[in-house]
Amino acid sequence: MKTIFVTILTSAIFVLTSCSKDDTPVAVTPPVVVVPPVVVVDPVTPQNVRTFMVDPNATLETVALFYNLRKFSQTKFAVGQQDAFNAFYSASGISDVKKTTGFDPAVLGSDFMFITDKSNPTNNWFVQQENKIIQDTKDAYSKGIINIFCWHLREPNSEDSFYAKDMTSTQQQTAFKSILPGGTKHDWYKLKLDKVASIANNLKDNNNKLIPFIFRPFHEFDGSWFWWGASFCSPEEYKTVFQFTVDYLKNTKKVHNILYSFSPDNTYSNAAGYLNRYPGDGYVDVLGMDNYGDFANNQGTTGANRANSKLKYLSDLAIEKKKIAALTETGYQVTNSIPAISNWFSSYLYDALTQNNVQLAFVMFWSNGNGGFYVPTPTAANAADFNTFVKKPKAVLQNTLPAMYVLPN
Repeated sequence: MKTIFVTILTSAIFVLTSCSKDDTPVAVTPPVVVVPPVVVVDPVTPQNVRTFMVDPNATLETVALFYNLRKFSQTKFAVGQQDAFNAFYSASGISDVKKTTGFDPAVLGSDFMFITDKSNPTNNWFVQQENKIIQDTKDAYSKGIINIFCWHLREPNSEDSFYAKDMTSTQQQTAFKSILPGGTKHDWYKLKLDKVASIANNLKDNNNKLIPFIFRPFHEFDGSWFWWGASFCSPEEYKTVFQFTVDYLKNTKKVHNILYSFSPDNTYSNAAGYLNRYPGDGYVDVLGMDNYGDFANNQGTTGANRANSKLKYLSDLAIEKKKIAALTETGYQVTNSIPAISNWFSSYLYDALTQNNVQLAFVMFWSNGNGGFYVPTPTAANAADFNTFVKKPKAVLQNTLPAMYVLPN
């Protein structure tokens, strides 16, 4: 039997050549082995993207928004503000962000609160607010801006407030339960959803195409400042109402231009806690988080690092679930008695949004007004810091936001 021994040398190979006069070994350099980089292929494609969305029958523009936000978040994040076009400087129509930076925000936040108020349409002021919000949404869309709506829905008893502190203890413990299917206020809740659906189904551009938007109902539910908070309903009850909301709008009212966002506050320190009231992948397109607390009281790097760790598990969850991640509300309000913090935007916030490979589609600041501002005025002490922030490599305003409503081939 013949045995063949094959020896692989990992260093230089020396070969004895018969033509050498002194039989001196000649060094031969081994071939260089090039290992190709590992290419991670995104399983979400323009062809199959609908299978990862809440609404497989979503309009083409809504599908494009979902797909493009996911792609965009891998390298950039959009900068937005609540009520950007009509806050602080009265109803000027020019965004506060633009007055300070020269460019509009890339995300506009709006609210269904006045639209679904009990005084609408009997009180003309509420009708005016509805018309203003609708027009702002249309104007934003025409500029390529992303639209997102929250909903400070007033409680189902007297409909005077959305804050739990303004309710009796009995109302606090029964309000959310009453809007469950079969509850005493369930039909009342469906009427409110009918109004939301009417707005969505009539929100059209100049070409009569439906305008997509992100909807985040019952946000910050892990706290107990709202009547839908964690102290007033069980996880299963919360999930049931969230699921009913989506199913009713999508299936009963045939609304197909909404992406749905799940948006707790920042009380969770890990993914398991975050998912405690999660209604399921079939009901959520955007994994959001509101976080003011980690940036409050001048906590500096400590607070920013804590916020970053929370955004990291949020980002990882979104990547795992093929969803979108976002910081759906944040900010540091400057008032006459609360001064600006040096480098709050360009250092603390930016680091929280970008360190440890966090991937977020957008960050949204709350509206200016009520005695202070979240986005600085042009002459404010922190205006230069905000301008530095929006010019950072990953931050994007409207002027550099890519086309969000066109699906790639």
